[in-house]
Amino acid sequence: AFCPYHIGHFSIVGLGFEEYVQASHFEGLITTIVGYVLLAVTLIICHGLAALVKFQRSRRLLGVCYIVVKVSLLVVVEIGVFPLICGWWLDICSLEMFDATLKDRELSFQSAPGTTMFLHWLVGMVYVFYFASFILLLREVLRPGVLWFLRNLNDPDFNPVQEMIHLPIYRHLRRFILSVIVFGSIVLLMLWLPIRIIKYLLPNFLPYNVMLYSDAPVSELSLELLLLQVVLPALLEQGHTRQWLKGLVRAWTVTAGYLLDLHSYLLGDQEENENNANQQPNNQHARNNNAIPVVGEGLHAAHQAILQQGGPVGFQPYRRPLKFPLRIFLLIVFMCITLLIASLICLTLPVFAGRWLMSFWTGTAKIHELYTAACGLYVCWLTIRAVTVLVAWMPQGRRVIFQKVKEWSLMIMKTLIVAILLAGVVPLLLGLLFELVIVAPLRVPLDQTPLFYPWQDWALGVLHAKIIAAITLMGPQWWLKTVIEQVYANGIRNIDLHFIIRKLAAPVISVLLLSLCVPYIIASGVVPLLGVTAEMQNLVQRRIYPFLLMVVVLMGILSFQVRQFKRLYEHIKNDKYLVGQRLVNYERKSGKPGTSTAPPQSSQE
Repeated sequence: AFCPYHIGHFSIVGLGFEEYVQASHFEGLITTIVGYVLLAVTLIICHGLAALVKFQRSRRLLGVCYIVVKVSLLVVVEIGVFPLICGWWLDICSLEMFDATLKDRELSFQSAPGTTMFLHWLVGMVYVFYFASFILLLREVLRPGVLWFLRNLNDPDFNPVQEMIHLPIYRHLRRFILSVIVFGSIVLLMLWLPIRIIKYLLPNFLPYNVMLYSDAPVSELSLELLLLQVVLPALLEQGHTRQWLKGLVRAWTVTAGYLLDLHSYLLGDQEENENNANQQPNNQHARNNNAIPVVGEGLHAAHQAILQQGGPVGFQPYRRPLKFPLRIFLLIVFMCITLLIASLICLTLPVFAGRWLMSFWTGTAKIHELYTAACGLYVCWLTIRAVTVLVAWMPQGRRVIFQKVKEWSLMIMKTLIVAILLAGVVPLLLGLLFELVIVAPLRVPLDQTPLFYPWQDWALGVLHAKIIAAITLMGPQWWLKTVIEQVYANGIRNIDLHFIIRKLAAPVISVLLLSLCVPYIIASGVVPLLGVTAEMQNLVQRRIYPFLLMVVVLMGILSFQVRQFKRLYEHIKNDKYLVGQRLVNYERKSGKPGTSTAPPQSSQE
């Protein structure tokens, strides 16, 4: 960091670009990157001079140094600069959707440049990630070789670091410019153009309401954290969503292939597919007959299996129809129209459904569009899921349908009871306890009265419960981890209501209620009987919760240390006095008179 920064600083000052770099609010980062670029140029020149004078060792050392600097700069460009460009372009193209202007973004950047750049980088990284995930899904549907112009991440021979080392800089620059053009064009097609169409067809639909009201009693940020951490992952982690998307892509591909006579190009010939299906079991049988590989070969085979699990790799021949370039052009036009219609539906339908449902209990009050979109998305997902389930049940007859409906109704009732206990009562008590132990003593002085908002405490309690559950599952084996693992293993279909209430809900709720009630009874019932002053009584009421937390933590640390000292004592005693260990059979003593058993032998001497 030191040498590249000062090299870049001297160069920027010498060239007179100091004012421009200071105006960027990231003077240190830009200066260091400029220093690295100058170092790379210097290493290239020195490498060429060493090759001319035939200094082989110096040439090899300079080449290795240049490769390190080159790979580092390319990683910064691909992981830092490219997502940042995508994030800013997404923001610029969606300004009208939020009724914002470039002046607003400039003011937000001036007030908090680091946060603004990080948020845009994060949005761009999410966009790039989901785009790559969609390309992987396309490779599972399309014929191998259709997406020849995109790098195949499932190819076991693909090594990005090796590509950075071997390919020259101009090819990396050309690929970077092409990626920016492709990603930017997709943003224009699926964000900017649909927003213009929506504003023209539905003038009152936009803008989305995304204002945060800091003076509201319920923190909007806590609810957004709850939505992003709990609600949306539960929807996105469903395997049905990916299968539905894959089915839609396959249906669109089949339709486009038959309309444009490109079925062989997009999906391959049916005979080829059948031959591949017949060859795969034979290959698998031959692979299973091989000898067991050594450790290195086993790791390599496992690595290749992980890489190849997303779909086939390679190339598959196809039949080329007449006027093939024209058909490919029409395919691209059809794809752009489909993406535009899909984007219009995704931008309007969930929000419209969510606004309509929210209007029943909020009236005309404006709600954050994150909630309306999530509500509408869930309603659409549940509707599609219900329709698919009914279609799957239709051929089985009316009696089977009624039996399934009965089973699902019973399962939904059990799930609602468990949700009320584990997602309602437990997070509320946990959030209230956290408020009393941590938040209120830190934020509210003794001469003021703390105010508690149950809705906000519940929202934060859900996050705390999720964190505690994750830590419990990662920790050592104890009764809570065993119970949670058993509940996860049973799932929703095999939910055991009696087991959950008796082993999980009742103990946890009892512990939380005791943690809330016992300090309150001591502070409000026992302390006034001792005849203390009102100030002391207030002090005890406000500080008893963190004091008891400190006592519990100290008792936990002391018990842990006592166990450690016992283990140390046993270890020292065994090292000094233990001669040997012997395994003996355990013989159960018989209760019949007249029988006797030999005394058990000691396992240690």
